[in-house]
Amino acid sequence: MKKGVLILLTIGLLVQCAKVPITGRRQLNLFPSEQMTSLSFSQYEQVKKEGKLLPESDERLQMVRKVGNKISVAVNQYLSHHGMKARVSEFEWEFNVLDEDIVNAWAMPGGKTMFYTGILPVCDGEAGIATVMGHEIAHAVARHGNERMSQQLPVQLGAMGLALATQDKPEETRNLLMAAVGAGSTFGLLHYSRLHESEADKMGLVFMTMAGYDPAVAINFWQRMAALKGGSAPPEFLSTHPSDERRINDIRAYLPEARKYAPK
Repeated sequence: MKKGVLILLTIGLLVQCAKVPITGRRQLNLFPSEQMTSLSFSQYEQVKKEGKLLPESDERLQMVRKVGNKISVAVNQYLSHHGMKARVSEFEWEFNVLDEDIVNAWAMPGGKTMFYTGILPVCDGEAGIATVMGHEIAHAVARHGNERMSQQLPVQLGAMGLALATQDKPEETRNLLMAAVGAGSTFGLLHYSRLHESEADKMGLVFMTMAGYDPAVAINFWQRMAALKGGSAPPEFLSTHPSDERRINDIRAYLPEARKYAPK
């Protein structure tokens, strides 16, 4: 076990120079992107089989895909033009909507993205969908899933590598992946979850701006989210997300920077 932990730490020292696009933050990603995308694609297909997807003819699905395609194209172009073509090759973008009254959306490593019908009324149209889409795509582009799995897997499953964990403890590994893309996290890792949320907010503003949307609409979206919760959110130090007030203030402060990425 000690040897395995040492190996993970050694790998971490070798890969810690990786940087997040836009923000430039250094991050720890222990797992090869190919392993993460393989696991993600498999789990995404499972979610699609088990859930009730909106049909191709549904206007809500068409709108989500319209926005997703616009933002993913802008993201791919940005990454390609800034020397990150290897990161572009990780993505096989796909956008679907589950017919469930859940106010949520998430994006897997590799770009497989899922919305729930419950979040669409809060989005209140194309611009609101772009706010959520930019945020979730930012998680995928920033490799937050890999980073969170790198933090969680040694804690939850010992010194197993991802391939071994997938083989020996498939259910536990799938649960960790779903937590890493937004289904929850442990108390000891809440700081990192809030960090990722704030980073995805900023990157999401940039991505929606690149795609031609006004980033200021994000303020309206998060105000609607705050109103929906009706003050029921836990204190920030117990939450995986920044407080609504802090999030809105941070978004407002970042708008001038995001607007620099508007199409010329």
